[in-house]
Amino acid sequence: QVQLVESGGGLVQTGDSLRLSCVASGRTVGSYAMGWFRQAPGNDRDFVATINWSGDITNYADSVKGRFTISRDNAKNTMYLQMSSLKPEDTAVYYCAARRSIRGSEKGDSYDYWGQGTQVIVSS
Repeated sequence: QVQLVESGGGLVQTGDSLRLSCVASGRTVGSYAMGWFRQAPGNDRDFVATINWSGDITNYADSVKGRFTISRDNAKNTMYLQMSSLKPEDTAVYYCAARRSIRGSEKGDSYDYWGQGTQVIVSS
């Protein structure tokens, strides 16, 4: 089993930056693709970014492309989401996820493990 724990969320202002972390435990996730998703109040959970097992292939939602950067450090069993130029519409609970595949995916239901989420609030 894999346990995922997110951290780094908080309250920031428009234009600020924030870095989220997702630490995996239970087993190494170095061979797993991972991703970030977010859910705003009243909305479905949306895809944000995904990264393959080695970290050299990434994909982003159009809404965050150019502002967010996903990365991972397999030696630390950790994934990151660097968020910059934050907007109020980025306000959401952010979840990290891992899937038993080397390839990333935009589809939330293809992921096998999920964290509990970390809240990000961007004030205008």
